[in-house]
Amino acid sequence: MTTSDLDPRTRQLLEAPIVPTLLRLAAPNVVVMVAQASVGLIETYFVGKLGTDALAGMALVFPIVMLMQMTSAGAVGGGIASAIARALGAKRMDDARALVLHAIAVALCFGVLFSVVLLFGGRWLYAEMGGSGASLEAAITYSHWVFAGAVLVWLFNSLAAVIRGTGNMAVPANVTVAGVVVLIPLSPLLIFGWGPVPAMGIAGGAMALLLYYLLGTAALLLYMRSKRSLLKLSFAGLQLRWPLFRDILRVGLISAIATVCVNLSIGVATALAGQFGPGAIAGYGTASRLEYLLVPLVFGLGAPLLAMVGTCIGAGQRERALRASWIGVGMAFALTETIGLAAALFPRPWLLLFGNDPAMLDAGTHYLRAVGPFYGFFGVGLVLYFASQGAGRLYWPVMGNLARLAVAGLGGWLALRWSGQLSHVFVAQGVALVVYGVITAAAIAGGAWFGRVGWPRTPSALMQRLQGA
Repeated sequence: MTTSDLDPRTRQLLEAPIVPTLLRLAAPNVVVMVAQASVGLIETYFVGKLGTDALAGMALVFPIVMLMQMTSAGAVGGGIASAIARALGAKRMDDARALVLHAIAVALCFGVLFSVVLLFGGRWLYAEMGGSGASLEAAITYSHWVFAGAVLVWLFNSLAAVIRGTGNMAVPANVTVAGVVVLIPLSPLLIFGWGPVPAMGIAGGAMALLLYYLLGTAALLLYMRSKRSLLKLSFAGLQLRWPLFRDILRVGLISAIATVCVNLSIGVATALAGQFGPGAIAGYGTASRLEYLLVPLVFGLGAPLLAMVGTCIGAGQRERALRASWIGVGMAFALTETIGLAAALFPRPWLLLFGNDPAMLDAGTHYLRAVGPFYGFFGVGLVLYFASQGAGRLYWPVMGNLARLAVAGLGGWLALRWSGQLSHVFVAQGVALVVYGVITAAAIAGGAWFGRVGWPRTPSALMQRLQGA
């Protein structure tokens, strides 16, 4: 099979100019990720109308919901997309088709795991994070509803990852945007009630979220059963094979370590903020949602970059894979640093979207002013994490995330112990982002994808190494 025999989407990942291709593929993907992120923002906006305790309860659960979202879409989902992209690049169509059912099996297993752990261990976890009284009860209510339907979240994101792995960013985008259009009226309807629909309070927000994922999963399944899908969903001759599970999980599970570190960093900071009361938890939780918003924005660029890098690596085009990654770094830094600087200069407009409690506004303002200027480094580390998924080489992105967790956790604890000021805890979070971005970028620039890191390494020396590998 020559390149002319390949699917047009696969061929453009291997041959088309990098910048226009990334921008063209990223555009619908950024739309879908912004739409998906807006799901959480919509919920937060309406739950905020229920009072500070409800907002604080949601802030306690949100890092765990994002852990599930990022693990299913970015970590294990990245493993799925990477495995499919590499199979298509290497012209292994039978393996690519078989990977679809393996992805569904993985999603079902992880979905059940999240449900069991959070339904039985949620109360202990949120209490350890600083929840108490009415805010803790609100957290438990929201958590039980959301994680009862964890399988829906996993199925939706895994099917979307399958489709993105083929280079098709438009279908997941269209499904997600359509779902958000439905969610906008559905969320307040279930939270506050109207006519014959009873008010469910914070549980209504969780119910609306699950309905969003249910409808989205059904739409993706219908598409994958249609003739338009490059990889069609079929249960004929079903045979699960460990090598294909390994191809997904060797990237997905290692990626999950990085995802856990990101959310643990947020969770630790939430626990430290919890020592200053529900208002501080609500303020930090609301402000840090902007950092979480960066994840889907960068993922919008990172998903097509993952597909391009994975396809190029599968086809042996290592130099093109590396060049595409550094172009992605420049784009991600510009995007996230612009948002971070704007948030640091004008923090209150963002915070006032969700409430006006003085303690909440004070804590959120301190966070955005301390951490916002360093969001660009977060963007660098995150986009290289997605690119590394495509390359199937995740050691250094994971090390960068572990270093971030150590600096954020230990540094935040020391700052609180020595100064007793929440603002100093947030300074540690900013330094942690710098550490994350610098470690990841330096390692990949030193040749981490293709052997032992050697630094400093000139571009010409790295190209010679690629040609000799």
